[in-house]
Amino acid sequence: MTSLTSTPHDALRIGQEAEVSRLCRAEDLYVFAHASGNLNPMHLPDLDGDGDGRAEAVAPSAWVAALISGVLGNFLPGPGTLYLAQDLRFVGRAHAGETLRAGVRVVEKLPDRVVRMAVWVDGPGGRIVEGEVLVRAPDAARRFDGVEVPGLTVQMHRHFDALLARAAALPPLHTIVVSPESPEAVRGAVMARDQGLIDPVFVGAPAKIAAAAEEAGADVTGIEIVDIPDHRAAALRAVAMIHEGRGRALMKGHLHSDQILHAILKKEGGLRTNRRVSHVYVMDVPGLDHLLFVTDAAINIAPDLECKVSIVQNAIDLARALGVTQPKVGILSAVETVTPSIPSTLDAAILSKMAERGQITGGLVDGPLAMDNAVDPGAARTKGLTGLVAGRADILVVPNLEAGNMIAKELTFLAHAEAAGIVMGAQVPVILTSRADDDRARLASCAVAVLCAEAHGCA
Repeated sequence: MTSLTSTPHDALRIGQEAEVSRLCRAEDLYVFAHASGNLNPMHLPDLDGDGDGRAEAVAPSAWVAALISGVLGNFLPGPGTLYLAQDLRFVGRAHAGETLRAGVRVVEKLPDRVVRMAVWVDGPGGRIVEGEVLVRAPDAARRFDGVEVPGLTVQMHRHFDALLARAAALPPLHTIVVSPESPEAVRGAVMARDQGLIDPVFVGAPAKIAAAAEEAGADVTGIEIVDIPDHRAAALRAVAMIHEGRGRALMKGHLHSDQILHAILKKEGGLRTNRRVSHVYVMDVPGLDHLLFVTDAAINIAPDLECKVSIVQNAIDLARALGVTQPKVGILSAVETVTPSIPSTLDAAILSKMAERGQITGGLVDGPLAMDNAVDPGAARTKGLTGLVAGRADILVVPNLEAGNMIAKELTFLAHAEAAGIVMGAQVPVILTSRADDDRARLASCAVAVLCAEAHGCA
């Protein structure tokens, strides 16, 4: 909230100045495009408006001029000021990422509370805007405390863009796709192939795959199809193909998750390791400046302490594979104090101590933490939590599958997050997509698998 004070016409002095700084962000350009309807590609951060092969991200002149309006309305003359006329010359350009300084100076006081003012905007390279405006100043000094406007969140998914770019620069991941017999499943695999993320082999019913591909408008030309119509048998064959060296990842198609997990977890011929397998959601949440990992929300229903050790270590390994140097792990419960009547708080405390003793490695682990003080620094300060994880968690470890599923889906459908999904703890990454996943989520899941396999952090 902001406090504003106006300077009335009678109190203005010739030569009086005010100036403010403002960072031009990519989000500002999107907000302006929405508000004005101006979709000129020159002003949209990701588009090349002049065909030179580079995105320009030029700030619209009207947006730059609006910075002057902000100085007039907030500082000099301040609240109560009304714009009458302007004569501006745009002598330079501003771009996203630059810090601008907008200023005004009283030049002449005219009758009827009219004021002529010199105005300007400077950027890193010098002057961008210069000119004069006429405004009607307030008739009396007034103070406005607690001025507040609703917040805005631009729904961008920059973190997934970065993951896709990193994965696309690597060789395609040889991936066995199990029963891609729905339009969504076959389209996701084909899109990932076309973007250079995976080199797929399909295991399933050829007629169903062909029908699904036709419905999806997906070209499966050149993709090997191993004819095994039965879903359970297809999963077993896919696992066997991993052992034969024909693939470095598995991808779930149109079959139940328990069927592919059964094949993975077989004692003989499966893909077990010395860890329990667990699912990790990798989430790109608008407004959050880092990836958020939520685990386990899909496999382990009510994990005991031993299982949670694997869940935590699997998530740390994945986060490190995706570029998080020292992941901060928040072990969630309903409260942030160890409470014997709430078993998840006891597990959280033990997991934290195990990390201190080197039984869990690669990340910072703290808990119990409630959801608010795990992700919000203000909430953490309010509760007196001063650790390195509180308020800054990269990884959220939930007490059970129900809690994790709710958190992940609330973030997806209410906070407009994008969610990729992968199973960790097996010998290879397992891309475990949902029927509700859109194409973007399927691509991101493939990118996560590519980066995970490249980092050898999946076992």
